[in-house]
Amino acid sequence: MFELKNLPFEKNSLEGFISEKTLDFHHGKHHQAYTDKFNKALEDGKIENKTCEEIFSQISNYSKTVRNNGGGFWNHQFFWESLSSDFQKPENNILEKINSSFGSYEIFLEEFKNSAVSLFGSGWVWLVENSEGNLEIIQTKDQDNPLMDFIIEKNGKQKPLLVLDVWEHAYYLDFQNKRPDYIEKFFDYINWQKVESRILD
Repeated sequence: MFELKNLPFEKNSLEGFISEKTLDFHHGKHHQAYTDKFNKALEDGKIENKTCEEIFSQISNYSKTVRNNGGGFWNHQFFWESLSSDFQKPENNILEKINSSFGSYEIFLEEFKNSAVSLFGSGWVWLVENSEGNLEIIQTKDQDNPLMDFIIEKNGKQKPLLVLDVWEHAYYLDFQNKRPDYIEKFFDYINWQKVESRILD
């Protein structure tokens, strides 16, 4: 059984980006629903003693219910852990990789923003490290993620480092239809220390 973890920050600490009201709704209801439905789908499919990563590596063998709710469960947890209430800047390995992969941090920002703005409908925008050690920005639709077998088949093996949720429910209470404003604020609340640790994992 998978459990919904507590948020790694106080619910009122991201007010410039995500309000407490949105977190009550997004974490307390949406993420909880994905967790519950994922567990139910695993029980129905008699899928036992597997990690999310193991399930995703064979996701094409499972039902859409497992895929959608498993992705919803895992992606949201990865997103919450990517955020911090303390303003941080990328340093050390992650900054070096950003500069070598994109040319500069400023170019990375623009490319990430453009990817997030241009994603049609619901989905996620990821910063990933490819098998050569270079960083890339990719989009996934709905609740898909880079660990799923059909995404690996398309893009090659990639390690997720950072993600932004661009489903409408992630920002509508705070920004209405102004997705670009939500995306802009994201960069003030990234937990770069966590991103750095994901490179080293």
